[in-house]
Amino acid sequence: MKLMLAEPFKSLWAGRDAFAAVEELKGQVYRELEARRTLRTEVDGRGYFVKIHRGIGWGEIAKNLVTAKLPVLGAGQEWRALERLHQAGVPTMTAVAYGERGRNPADQHSFIVTEELAPTVSLEDFSFDWIKQPPAPALKRALIAEVARMTGMMHRAGVNHRDCYICHFLLHTDRPITPGELKLSLIDLHRAQTRPKITLRWRNKDLAALYFSALDIGLTRRDKLRFLKGYFQQPLRRTLAEEAALLSWLEGKAEKLYARKQRYGDAL
Repeated sequence: MKLMLAEPFKSLWAGRDAFAAVEELKGQVYRELEARRTLRTEVDGRGYFVKIHRGIGWGEIAKNLVTAKLPVLGAGQEWRALERLHQAGVPTMTAVAYGERGRNPADQHSFIVTEELAPTVSLEDFSFDWIKQPPAPALKRALIAEVARMTGMMHRAGVNHRDCYICHFLLHTDRPITPGELKLSLIDLHRAQTRPKITLRWRNKDLAALYFSALDIGLTRRDKLRFLKGYFQQPLRRTLAEEAALLSWLEGKAEKLYARKQRYGDAL
């Protein structure tokens, strides 16, 4: 069994079974599945997000593997990803409680509680109307540079997100949203993978997802080049020469994802 409790949950659950206590938390439920529950709760006036994982069963594990998908077996994936990102200096969520018990991955019980990042707005919502009302050029450049920096740091730290969309970059609104003051945080890492060194396959999947999610916000060719320079942290000429195959693949992959979105909408 693994268990980490920080305040306020260390005091709140003192002398109690943390795994039973977390199941009793009340609040706004965002996702309710047989094997996973996500909700927002409040303790002493502060907001927290809670993710509870219950065993998905060998049948579901086999189903995922047969379809070439990697199943999420518990909260440990997010816990390890958060630890690695904090070590690398990538702004993200802060965990205040984590627990895992049971060695059998099919019926493991685990949870993670993170501090709410508020007030914030997702980059998806912030950029929703950029086509009609473009942002100040300096602000747009700063946001692209920060997303590129954070994504590059995440990958160099050996973490791939697996849901790397602009909706998972939160812009903090408790400070001036100006080029020199803005702050972003990366969220929703329950599917993230952590390894000594990221593979090109998973790096490219993240980059394709990120590019796809930004197709509707009016990015120019210069914007894309600016991202590449910030992500690869090397002269742009070198990146264009060394990563020509990747860049061509990204265009094709993003277009396929976008076409699928147009056909199926939110089902994607």
